[in-house]
Amino acid sequence: MMRSAKSESDITSLAASSPSRSPKRPVYYVQSPSRDSHDGDKLSSMQATPISNSPMESPSHPSFGRHSRNSSASRFSGIFRSSSGRKGGRKRNEKGWPECDVILEEGSYGEFDKAYTRRCQALIALLTFVLLFTVFCLIIWGASRPYKTEVTVKSLRAQNLYVGEGSDFSGVVTKMMTVNVSLRMNIYNPATFFGIHVHSTPINLVFSDITVATGELKKYYQPRKSHRVVSVNVKGNKVPLYGAGSSITLSQTGDVKVPLALKFEILSRGNVVGKLVRTKHSKEITCPLVIDSSGSKPIKFNKNSCTYH
Repeated sequence: MMRSAKSESDITSLAASSPSRSPKRPVYYVQSPSRDSHDGDKLSSMQATPISNSPMESPSHPSFGRHSRNSSASRFSGIFRSSSGRKGGRKRNEKGWPECDVILEEGSYGEFDKAYTRRCQALIALLTFVLLFTVFCLIIWGASRPYKTEVTVKSLRAQNLYVGEGSDFSGVVTKMMTVNVSLRMNIYNPATFFGIHVHSTPINLVFSDITVATGELKKYYQPRKSHRVVSVNVKGNKVPLYGAGSSITLSQTGDVKVPLALKFEILSRGNVVGKLVRTKHSKEITCPLVIDSSGSKPIKFNKNSCTYH
């Protein structure tokens, strides 16, 4: 009994004298057999052990880091060892870990980025080329605009002029006109770096708003900085004049003078850069004239004889 009381007092003093890490931390007691005594005295072998927050603070785990690494290594090595025992030996790295096969993906992000960059560069280069070519075409087109085709009516020769009585397709009696003339013009291309394609609208001889003869300049090509004299045949056969014919007076010899107007339009087109850049010009021409059936000389025109628009 004395020994037991002494032991309890020792235990109480031991618990009171042991440093407490936290006033709220409980204390529990671990009972273990004593190494010095074999009589199974449990009270004398009681040890006070505080609760630890982590394995590192626990007295029973003085070397947690090394122990945990060893235990982890043993667990993983056991797993790989068991698998390697089934499939044969595996290679190990410098730290003793077994090497695992790595699944490589097809291609890489680096190659994808390079291909994407090349496509972007090609697209930028194409857009730059289109922009520069468009600017170049606009500059060439603007430079070609001032080069307008110049047309000058030179002369007109009346080969045949006849006014007489007749009837139209419905049988109405009226005066009828037959005329055949040859028109000469000078066409000049002032462009210094491109040729032109020239043609005309119908070339009409008009009497009192009635077209009595017509002709047309066929399309042709004219080089740059060049002149060309063209000749067009204008004719009409037995054109009924109806009420307008009353103003025509025939002489005793059958000769007649008829006031006419020559009306047409010259069209030109220049292919500056192929069919991509074209320049077009037109010029309306009107020339009043009087044809005498008794005359054989050609009618000449000066600069003021015709109007050019």
